[in-house]
Amino acid sequence: MKKTVAIILIVLCILSINTVLATNENEIEQGSPSDVKNEMEQKKEEFTEKYGEAYWLPGYIIEDIVQPYSIPLCFAGIAIGLVFQYVMGTRRLDYKHRGFGTVIVFVTILAICQVLPFIYALVVTGWGG
Repeated sequence: MKKTVAIILIVLCILSINTVLATNENEIEQGSPSDVKNEMEQKKEEFTEKYGEAYWLPGYIIEDIVQPYSIPLCFAGIAIGLVFQYVMGTRRLDYKHRGFGTVIVFVTILAICQVLPFIYALVVTGWGG
């Protein structure tokens, strides 16, 4: 029962994270579709200059989506693995091994996601043309 409540609370905390920009007390700023389109065009130009016309989209995905979002997701995975290893692993040995494996996997994913933009830039700008 305690595990279920803890998991539900963690999921609710993750889902409740939201950014709202308030200009006044009663107004909430919402971006129009044209603003989003202009912002994406600026990002496209920036990454086209950086990587070239053929490689701008993977560069954008790696640098602006994968790298920043991998940090909190991997820290949450590491925390879950440590709970399995040190809290539930005191009673059952298979949970301890599962937790250790989970921690190793998420640390590896974190390291790869943080080094991936450097490797991509090195390969595309150095060897890609």
